Amino acid sequence: MDEDQGTMNTPAAPYKRTPVFDETSLPMALRREHCTKAGTWGIIRVLSGRVRYEILDPPSEEFLDALHPGLVRPEQPHLVEPLGAMRMQVEFYTEMPDIASAGCPG
Repeated sequence: MDEDQGTMNTPAAPYKRTPVFDETSLPMALRREHCTKAGTWGIIRVLSGRVRYEILDPPSEEFLDALHPGLVRPEQPHLVEPLGAMRMQVEFYTEMPDIASAGCPG
């Protein structure tokens, strides 16, 4: 029996994480239009509170919280806005992460 056939695909692991930001420490660069570089995916993890995640192209808006992370696509212009007190972190990946199985914040 070939042992390789019995292996399961595991979700991609982030290669980098930002520090945990709150509503006062969130950098202006993240509050303004910005994008990840080619081939870089991200997950916005809200640890507490709420964040407005605005995707500029194509235009859309999501409200993120601890149960609803946000997927950041490569080179897609976006910004985030704290909605009151919050704590958040961004994880970076070299391939599209499985946002459902990438784990809960913590």
